[in-house]
Parts: sequence; structure tokens; C-alpha cells
Amino acid sequence: MKILVDIIHPANVHYFKNLVQSLILKGDTVTITSRDKDVTFALLNAYQLDYINLGKGQLGKGAIGKALYLIFACLRFSYIFIHKKPSICISFGSAPLAIVSYFFRVPHIAFDDTEHTKLNKSFYIPFSSLVFTPSCFEYSLGKKHITFNGYMELFYLHKNVFNPDISVRYNLKLKENEKLTLFRFVSWDAFHDIGQKGLSFHDKMDLIYEAQKHSKVYISSQDHLTDELTEYKLDLGPEQLHDVLYQADVCISEGGTTAAECAMLGTPSIYINSLPLMGYLKDAKNHKLLFDLKTTVEIKAKMREIYQTPNEVFQKQKDVMLQGLINPSKFLLWIVTDFSKNKKIIKSNPNYQEKFIE
Repeated sequence: MKILVDIIHPANVHYFKNLVQSLILKGDTVTITSRDKDVTFALLNAYQLDYINLGKGQLGKGAIGKALYLIFACLRFSYIFIHKKPSICISFGSAPLAIVSYFFRVPHIAFDDTEHTKLNKSFYIPFSSLVFTPSCFEYSLGKKHITFNGYMELFYLHKNVFNPDISVRYNLKLKENEKLTLFRFVSWDAFHDIGQKGLSFHDKMDLIYEAQKHSKVYISSQDHLTDELTEYKLDLGPEQLHDVLYQADVCISEGGTTAAECAMLGTPSIYINSLPLMGYLKDAKNHKLLFDLKTTVEIKAKMREIYQTPNEVFQKQKDVMLQGLINPSKFLLWIVTDFSKNKKIIKSNPNYQEKFIE
């Protein structure tokens, strides 16, 4: 079997790395295409996964640049299809891959968990064979839509998949019982980030000074850090970020993915983003693992509260949140292994996925 997996964002590497590795072990041929976004290539290299470079994901600035890239990517995928001849394609809502796979009559399995990216959905859904979302997704995507009882982050943070490296505390130079606060800043250049923003530089410094009173502080950032923030830079490989999140006592995050990852690990996060909460973030909030706050006064008060709360409290809340959920990596491997047959099974009986509860 020949499989093509398209990577648009660093998180996609984590979503599909276990599937890719399992398929390669089975003797299947896997082609990975990828955008040069943030640490995506660094992650692929860290996991020793070969890939085809599809550029930055846009040709120029704004919506016009993304539209031009869509045309460019469709042409590149057409060339790849002719030479690689994939029998099935997988992506997290890749519009150009969906379009090209449709015209080459190759099944395309799409994943999504982001309600507000409606424009992109109008491009990839009509050309996809199946569209999977977590069951917390807040509206229907039509007859191709199937929900799975889990979260995208469980593709790589499920208890039977993720083995935290606790030696990261040594690399972070943490003293015994010293608390850790991680700040996660994003670049604000995604299409759905247009018109959105996080906290100001002044507010971020205010929060960092507060965190330093209680813990050691590190910053993970998609953008270049200013001179004032460089001393806090998390200088580890991107593949170690989840080990850091596992060790952290609290994460203050502009990014929804990082906030959700914290919830999977039982680490409380404070979400500082002007975008409305997506379904999976609402779940984390309802289980008191995520706090959606906007002002520095509120955020600092919640930070102090978290520092004083035993970690066992958040671990119990995480266990409740994840109880009875499937291992999505094994579920996807089953889907892909005999797609024509298993597509019919899962469409006629969505509860079949309960076989993958671990």
C-alpha cells in the first residue's frame, strides 16, 4: 500500500507520526509532504521521517498569498501523484491534497477540530472521502463527517503512546521541588488569526515577573524573542516540548494546541487568546484544566491559585476527562489498513470505534 500524508503545521507531525511509523514497519510505502512552518522540519528530522518540501504555505502576504499557494500546491501534488501513485491520502484539512486526490480518484481522509476555520472547510470537505473530528466538535460537517471519542492530541499523548522523559528537569536546571512555568507565544500569521491578538508585550512581562516569584520561567515561541525575553528561551529540541509540559506546574499559552496538550497531561493552562474557545478547549475548561482569562489581574490571581494547588488535583481532573476515550492512533491504523471495507463499517456503525478504548 502507498500512503501520502500531508503536514501543514507542526502539530500534524505529532498527529500522524505513530501511524507513519506503524505503516513503515508493516512494509507500506509512505510519502510525507510538508510545509516549512515553525519547527515542522525540525520535528520530522528528529523522528527521522523523510519529506518533500512544499514551501512556506503561501506565496505573498494575506489571503492573496494563500490563494496563489493553493494553485501552486495543487500543481505540485499533481506531479507527486503521477510519480508516487498513492492509494490513500491523509491530512489535517489539507485543501490542495483533497482537491488533487479527488481528481486522481484516490481516497482522502481528513481530520479537523477547529470550528472557526470555515473557509478552509469549504475547500477540502467536498473533495474528501471521510472527515473525522473529535466528538466535542460543535456542528455537523455533512454526510462524510464521523466523530471519534477522543481528541487530536491523544494521537501522541495517549497514556499508551506517550512516555515522558523526566530527565528533562535536569536539562531545565530545576532544583528539587522547584516549580516550572512555561509561556507559549504564537506567531499570529495563520489565516484564522487575522484580526486576533494575544496580550501586549508589557502585559507579558508583567506576567513573567509574577511567575518568577513562584517558579522558574521558560518561553516557547514561534516568533523571534526580543532581547528582554531571550534569557527565558526554552532551548531544547521541539520534540521535547511535551516532556516540558508534563513537568510544568502551569502553562500560559496563546496557542490552543499547547493548551489542549496540557489538559491531556494534567497540567493546568491559562489561555490568553482573543479567539473563541473551540470544542476541545471548552472540554478542558469544563474539567477545570484550562482557564480562559483576558486581563493580567485575573491571570495573576489564577497563577497564584494554581501554584498553591497540589498537582494531584489536576491529575484527577485529567483522568475524569480522558476516561473511556479511544486510542486514535490505533483507530486510524485500522481505518487505513483496509479503507474500502472499514469505511463502510465505521459509517454504518460509528460505535465500532469502542474496540479501540484503552
